[in-house]
Amino acid sequence: MGQLAVAFLTMTLGVLTCAGYFYGSNALLDVIFPSKNRPPEVVARNLRIVNQVRPWLFLGPALLLLFFYLFYPVVQSVILSFYGRTGEEFVGLDNYLWLFQSGEFLESFRNNMLWLIVVPTLSTFFGLIIATMTDRIWWGNIAKTLIFMPMAISFIGASIIWKFIYEYRSGGDEQIGLLNALVVFFGGEPQTWIQIPFWNNFFLMVILVWIQTGFAMVILSAALRGIPDETVEAAVLDGASGLQIFFRIMVPQIWGTIAVVWTTITILVLKVFDIVLAMTNGQWGTQVLANQMFSWLFQGGGDYGRSAVIALVIMILVLPIMVWNIKNANAEMEGR
Repeated sequence: MGQLAVAFLTMTLGVLTCAGYFYGSNALLDVIFPSKNRPPEVVARNLRIVNQVRPWLFLGPALLLLFFYLFYPVVQSVILSFYGRTGEEFVGLDNYLWLFQSGEFLESFRNNMLWLIVVPTLSTFFGLIIATMTDRIWWGNIAKTLIFMPMAISFIGASIIWKFIYEYRSGGDEQIGLLNALVVFFGGEPQTWIQIPFWNNFFLMVILVWIQTGFAMVILSAALRGIPDETVEAAVLDGASGLQIFFRIMVPQIWGTIAVVWTTITILVLKVFDIVLAMTNGQWGTQVLANQMFSWLFQGGGDYGRSAVIALVIMILVLPIMVWNIKNANAEMEGR
């Protein structure tokens, strides 16, 4: 109860502080550049100045926060990447050379590339198929709700759920893991799923696909509903099949939305950390870049230099996708 009170008080003070800042700064601006009881030329000049200053006055706190929470960490990471374990000894390019000599880093990079290929593709594909199918059935909204529900679960919570699904019991004990219980029921041998080399990466990917399919479904369902009915009806009158309508009419018209969904999930995949930490902590060949960065920074005494280098690698991988996404969004806005 005490934590709820503190949270409520914090939110209340935050809202009141923001409201007080905007009201006070606006009033102060009107005092510095008054427009009442002044000559017309003074009023015109003051209004011009106020209209130019007010947007920056309101955006100022947000820009300041962005600087400290985005720009400053990037600069500090670049600086730390040239220093050693403690962040005090200058080591030059040693940390960058280590990247290409470390088998652990190369394994993490390879696994991340595998995640990038599988997770965004499957999440977007399943989301698109489900969005199309659920719009055609009467219980579609119920199905969408059930599929979207994993989005409300944290990555750690989802990992715990799937850890029970993949659970393995040795020594002839009864299998409590859903997957192994099914295998035993059909006469197979239970497996330690998350310890199987290479394939265990796919078992971890299933968790993120399960979570993100609901996100893709909701966005793509809204896009599909934006397709004019006349277009589909004309295709039906021309004798087009369901598959032809889907691939030649629907998909091309929502291709921009599909790209946005795919790139959004791709950026999320590059930062995936919670699932790997909770399921394997990078063991058995499942290490990824974000989890390796966490390991170098907080485990084994910490290494500021190497963790900073890995953070920069993740940022470099994310930047082209973000730029491409922004360009597509701008092009779409200009087209309208």
